[in-house]
Amino acid sequence: MKIVIIGASGFVGSRLNRDLLESGHHVTGVARSEPKTATAHPNHRFIAADTTQPGEWMKALAEADAVVNLAGRSIFQRWTDTIKQEIRESRILTTRNVVEGLAAASSATLISTSGVGFYGDRGDQLVTEKEPAGNDFLARLSVDWEGAALRAAEKGCRVVLMRLGVVLGRGGGAMAQMVPAFKACVGGPIGSGKQWFAWIHLDDLSAAVRFLLEHPGISGPINLCSPNPVRNRDLADALGRALNRPAFMPAPAFALRLVLGEFASVLLGSQRAVPEKLLQHRFAFQYPDILPAVQAVVQPDRVAV
Repeated sequence: MKIVIIGASGFVGSRLNRDLLESGHHVTGVARSEPKTATAHPNHRFIAADTTQPGEWMKALAEADAVVNLAGRSIFQRWTDTIKQEIRESRILTTRNVVEGLAAASSATLISTSGVGFYGDRGDQLVTEKEPAGNDFLARLSVDWEGAALRAAEKGCRVVLMRLGVVLGRGGGAMAQMVPAFKACVGGPIGSGKQWFAWIHLDDLSAAVRFLLEHPGISGPINLCSPNPVRNRDLADALGRALNRPAFMPAPAFALRLVLGEFASVLLGSQRAVPEKLLQHRFAFQYPDILPAVQAVVQPDRVAV
């Protein structure tokens, strides 16, 4: 297949770029700047572009059998009005341009990123793809983001909406933020630690994208997360065990709100999301449980059993 990855230089995009090439696909990566380690492969090309702006990069979309849209500014920072606007525009404008660049009568597949933040704070409720959206900033953003992607269906495209849990993997993502604190023996749960945490190992995320590309009968929203979400305190315990460090230094909710403002609600909110549709289609997770997943990240030489 000819596949275009938007956001190919990021934590997820870099890994997916490599795995798709190894699977025999022709891959065009699009991002603001090329990864620090350039990909040398006869079936790979890279286009540097600001995807929030229309441009020559969009020509690659018309030739694609599939597009994986991963672009979006990180939400992991204190939100100001300006930052929130940039977070929104990086997603909505890019997705609109992606849809615009697809062929007028296309049979391509568009796999577009969203997140379990779509559901808002759901407490202990088990959340499948059937649940409606929440009403906070991330939920409203996700609704608009998915709506922009679904416009591709008007061109005949199959549209898959990946509602990602927090991605755990080496070299970036959430673990890059968490591991240093635990190594310094100041790690622990966030707030009460009772909130549910939807997560997925990077290996499973990449495998799931390839699974979705290979199964044309799957469309619409897909929760890309482990079938076994955990409470935040259980994540902290697993990371402490994997690093052989204590995990009892909580980050109080009031302190998080003081330092992080509105963004703290993301860390304190609860999404007990499960991948009902992936399981119905018999996708097999390599890392369904949190401790082996965390160990695979922080103990890369560990042999899985």
